[in-house]
Amino acid sequence: MQTLRNAVLGGRVAHAYLFAGPRGTGKTTMARLLAKAVNCLSADLAARPCDECEHCKAVNQGRFLDLIEIDAASNTSVEDVRDLRDKINFTPNQGQYKVYIVDEVHMLSTAAFNALLKTLEEPPPHAIFILATTEIHKIPATVLSRCQRHEFRRIPVTDIVAQLKKMASAENLQVEEDALTLVARQATGSLRDAISLLDHLASGGGVITLDLARSLLGTATSQTVVELMAAILEMDTAKGLDLIYKTLDAGTDPRQFARQVVDYLRTLLLIRMGNARLVDATAEVRATAAQHAQKLSLPEILRLIRVFNQAANEARNNWQPSLPLEVALVDAIHPAEAAPTPGGQAQAAATAKQVSTAIPVQKPEQAEEPGEGGLSIQMIQNSWQTILAQVRRRSPNAEALLKSGKILGVKDGMVYLGYSEVLKSKMEKSENLEVVQQAFQDALKMEVPIRCVVFTGKGNAIPAGIDSDGMVATVLRDLGGEIVDIQ
Repeated sequence: MQTLRNAVLGGRVAHAYLFAGPRGTGKTTMARLLAKAVNCLSADLAARPCDECEHCKAVNQGRFLDLIEIDAASNTSVEDVRDLRDKINFTPNQGQYKVYIVDEVHMLSTAAFNALLKTLEEPPPHAIFILATTEIHKIPATVLSRCQRHEFRRIPVTDIVAQLKKMASAENLQVEEDALTLVARQATGSLRDAISLLDHLASGGGVITLDLARSLLGTATSQTVVELMAAILEMDTAKGLDLIYKTLDAGTDPRQFARQVVDYLRTLLLIRMGNARLVDATAEVRATAAQHAQKLSLPEILRLIRVFNQAANEARNNWQPSLPLEVALVDAIHPAEAAPTPGGQAQAAATAKQVSTAIPVQKPEQAEEPGEGGLSIQMIQNSWQTILAQVRRRSPNAEALLKSGKILGVKDGMVYLGYSEVLKSKMEKSENLEVVQQAFQDALKMEVPIRCVVFTGKGNAIPAGIDSDGMVATVLRDLGGEIVDIQ
């Protein structure tokens, strides 16, 4: 801002600017201010734009003929840029400069960029180009080199709250300060988004309270996120799932909830790295976060961030909105373990690095040798990546469920998969189980029945009539399986 002000004051305005930064951070607004300043009629250069002269008023009212705004997302072709080049040589109608604001300039085609480049190389003295983009990496280097570049950053929460207070006061809106803070955080650095959210809250009339803001914006309370993290640290899957269900039943958007968990994990990351001063939270949340941060290593925090960030991305169009969060929780508490191979500890360690594609076998040394069906754990392990790929092609949701389970063993050609009670019921749905069984059959060239059991990680009593040395007893006694039915 000060750099541009100095340029106007010293009469050293460039003929091409590039404003880059996140959406809603003021790029187009700054471009219009610059257009007003260079065409302002005030005799005092330091006072430009004055907002009082005829040119400034015309810009404010959208009737200044020498300010041309172009949406590059709708005008991407080379013909559009050539048409601009044909008109640019005409002298200004009202002001001293014709100012062209090209929004989302990264959307231009390669040919259009080349045509624009010729204009930027030899601009007429009365023309100023202001290019705005949210994706500067898509701008050709040849264009970048001919523009004066200005970076726009996300606006701090405190600054957004201050601006919202002014707007609320001007509109006679009654808003709790905590509600404004929530709106500012939801906007993630975009003042435009914050204004839109406040307008949405104000449409209902009455006092805008924190509870109302949470309800309409679909967010959970900070305490719920903190309690979920406590459940993860305690490895209490049941408590974590209960918190997720209560939160979603209260109207919270699952994608937004996952984002809030990621935001809290980011707080833990900052504290763990010694940057607690960058944390924007209440004193109570800070204190709890400090305790949680000390219980997790940096790699663990980073893993959890990736897990819940993936849930936030998958929740948009998921057929079962809660599934990504459920899978994320289970993965957070029980990360998939790579199976050791006969090659020894070194090879097992190398395999363990491939957690995302490794077969999650639980204690494979207890798996039985191939029976009449010829199926073994080793055969599944060798074909695991093929199985995952085939399931992924048919159903990403089924793949997520498969990777969240534990292969407990093989008995008489049947594969036993262990799950929490909730995920077991989801995997047993016909659309998921059929996809997985077909993938096993295609990869192993044999029919592979699959049986899902509840896997709690705790030993269970062996019912009468069950062979104490058999596969079922092993799953119950050592692997935490649970009898669902006996036929």
